[in-house]
Amino acid sequence: MPLIVICSIISMAIICERFWSLQTKLVAPKNLVEQVLHWAKSDVLDEKRIELLRARSYLGRVLAAGLVNRYKDREAMKDAIEEVGRHVNHELGRYLNALGTVASITPLLGLLGTVVGMIKVFAVITSEGTGDPSVLAGGISEALITTAAGLSVAIPALMFYRYFLARVEELVVLMEQESLKLVEVLSGERAVGQDVVEKSQANK
Repeated sequence: MPLIVICSIISMAIICERFWSLQTKLVAPKNLVEQVLHWAKSDVLDEKRIELLRARSYLGRVLAAGLVNRYKDREAMKDAIEEVGRHVNHELGRYLNALGTVASITPLLGLLGTVVGMIKVFAVITSEGTGDPSVLAGGISEALITTAAGLSVAIPALMFYRYFLARVEELVVLMEQESLKLVEVLSGERAVGQDVVEKSQANK
């Protein structure tokens, strides 16, 4: 039971922390790409703004990786974004392995407690016989409590583990879409600018 109680505390702490950390406004704020593109069009996108963008959200970190390489070709921008995206994906899934482990081991801990309890019950039967049914019933019910406690911790932990995995996947897809939008716009603008320069040089 002490181990099951510890597991329940760990799972509750992880669930609360992940609920807070995986909020959309903290991971991928709305209209962030539009704001970055506005900075780029207004020619105010300097290193200070990029650092500020990187510090504010996970999506900001991904976009900042592309902005640092915005004067390179499209593939260089995408490679930088994907590299940072892998780190961000790992951080979004932080503690989920621990939550999955809690969901897996708590039923086993409950079963172990029940087995140990039943061994004690049979030890009582061996020493005192079966003359007092209340003693046996009390021992059996006490043994089964650990199984019930283990399942009570494991079921919510497994539910939230699955939920958070889906939530992380949803946020990753959202960030991929937003970063791709940034790459498309910036690479398109750069291509237009290059065409203008080439035409002016040809006319000269």
